[in-house]
Amino acid sequence: MALCCSRFLRLHAFLLIVAAAALAWPAVATHAQSTTLAIDGLGKGTAPLGGLWQFHLGDDPAWAAPGFDDSRWEQLTADKPWGLQGHGSYDGYAWYRRHIAVTPAPGAADDFTLLIPAIDDVYEIYWNGKLAGHLGTMPPHLLWLSAVPAQIYNLGSMHSGVLAIRVWKTPPPSNDPGILGGFEGLPQLGSAKAIAAAKGSMDFEWLRRQQFTFGLTSLYLLVALLSLIGWLRDRQQWLLFWMTIFAFTPMVELILGGLRLSYSTVTLICLTQIEINVRESSQLFLLLWLLQLHGNRKLVLWIRAMAVISIAAGTLDGILFYFYPAFLNAIQFEIWDAVFTFFILPVEVVPAILVAIAVAQRKRLDSARWMVAIFAFLNATIYWIENLSAQGMRFTHWTLAEKMSAPLFSFAGSSIGILLLFRTLLFISIIYAVVRYSIAERRRQTSLEQEIQNARELQQVLVPETLPALPGFTLTSAYRPAQEVGGDFFQIIPLDGPGGSTLVVLGDVSGKGLKAAMAVSMIVGSIRALAEATSNPAEILAGLNRRLYGRLQGGFATCVALRLDRDGGCAIATAGHPSPFLNGREISLPGALPLGVATATAYEESTFNLQAKDHFVLYTDGLLEARKPSGELFGFGRLEKLFATRPDADAATDAAVAFGQDDDITVLTFSRLEVGAPPEVAQMAACL
Repeated sequence: MALCCSRFLRLHAFLLIVAAAALAWPAVATHAQSTTLAIDGLGKGTAPLGGLWQFHLGDDPAWAAPGFDDSRWEQLTADKPWGLQGHGSYDGYAWYRRHIAVTPAPGAADDFTLLIPAIDDVYEIYWNGKLAGHLGTMPPHLLWLSAVPAQIYNLGSMHSGVLAIRVWKTPPPSNDPGILGGFEGLPQLGSAKAIAAAKGSMDFEWLRRQQFTFGLTSLYLLVALLSLIGWLRDRQQWLLFWMTIFAFTPMVELILGGLRLSYSTVTLICLTQIEINVRESSQLFLLLWLLQLHGNRKLVLWIRAMAVISIAAGTLDGILFYFYPAFLNAIQFEIWDAVFTFFILPVEVVPAILVAIAVAQRKRLDSARWMVAIFAFLNATIYWIENLSAQGMRFTHWTLAEKMSAPLFSFAGSSIGILLLFRTLLFISIIYAVVRYSIAERRRQTSLEQEIQNARELQQVLVPETLPALPGFTLTSAYRPAQEVGGDFFQIIPLDGPGGSTLVVLGDVSGKGLKAAMAVSMIVGSIRALAEATSNPAEILAGLNRRLYGRLQGGFATCVALRLDRDGGCAIATAGHPSPFLNGREISLPGALPLGVATATAYEESTFNLQAKDHFVLYTDGLLEARKPSGELFGFGRLEKLFATRPDADAATDAAVAFGQDDDITVLTFSRLEVGAPPEVAQMAACL
């Protein structure tokens, strides 16, 4: 009996200790036999609304009423989504209800605020049957927002009642694991000041985790701007063009989904889908240039086709969300999403294929480009495998994508996964390769500019800067190349002999730039050599033709040769060149092939006399073919009116340049003086 009493006393003491411990337990407590959450002494702090919530699938406005009997509902926790609590892949309406009894701390106001970290996807909050707030709007006027910060709602004065949350979840896309839905974190209740502090802490933690992303994206943007400037300076640098697009897309992605702005999720998904596929497509063209595959026309066309398919399928996949649920039900939506994804996935592995082609063709790449190739292959392979394994994972239950997306380590509070790691390494290697390419390209450009400068200096020697005096004539000349160096040429060579004759040769080599200038140097040397052997214009043209045939790489040269005597006698021959003008009228000359077209071409010589005050003009077709921006040519009509005014070479050239120069322009004018008048010479109006 004494033993029994002793046991009874020990049991009684134990119960007293348990009761005392229960009284000392924190303010928030749940009762095993009740769904009511009692929050005692709520004042300056916050209370998480944990424990078991009443949960029910479907929708009924009556479920917001505080008097509704929800005792038969199942119970879920709010610390994880319903997809992890027996309702995987569920989409549509569902309700949460929580019975709450609040006792404010002594002296504290009974006005409380609710903090919701995140709920998928649209929700409405009711306190005792009254709407207290919402995020987005329910169907049929669907609007949902994602990636937004935690939301705060004022519940007003409260002591006891029912907190009901109506949720609508969108259908899961093809790569959705089916574990989402409803709460993504515990809601909290507290004073406005305490809730604001809690939200500030959440926002700061989010910002700390994004430091690496913000820094990397800023680097992307800087590279994009520098590449854009480089491309605008030289539009032929397509590598810089594709680098601009590739490096700019992360900033677009950050603005769309990384800054937690209140975009419509439908618009965000659509634009993000486009951005992702533009990024992947620009990466393909970037690799074409970096791996030196851009010269393969068939491969370039294939890449263009892949890019078009990727961007089109991604855009349609994004637009698909606009049709749900008004025009497509959940099953139709998921089917079309899978169809468009089917066209996108193969493009994601193309970078690895390009690297394999470069290896197979044994491209002689420098170390920087091989580094790009290695990281591009690894990045594309990982990206493709992760996306492929994620397709339909809510049915296959594969965990590969989940494992591949898991963080490897943390850096400055940011979680770094394998894909982000290799994408960063790829970007750094691309920057290195592009910088090396730009330096090499700049050196090549400098070398080319030096070659052009050398050609200009050579042409300055070949085209006379000082004109000789022509007894009995006034001579003017003008030369305006369309580019740094031109293809026009002329030579004025005094001939030995008692007649005081002068050889004048003017012509135009097909093409422009350095190639034409090199041909000019060969022609001028040949003219001077031939002039020592003959003064006959037809023989000089025939000799030039023999020397030029087969040496102009498919090109040709037009030319007119003129022997001008002191007494006004003139012998002239032309090789496909525009006929000269005499006193504003075109002289009719026999036609002939240009130089360098056929091996044995005969040229016919014509003679006439220039009388006192006659005005004679030789010119190249750059004068006749001056062109306005609209495409209108200067033409023969304007040319006749111009020469009718007897202009000097400078005035004639200025008229064509003002109209719109499109080719090299050279003009020579000869005016016959009165007998006994001293000769006059005007220097070239324009030279190199």
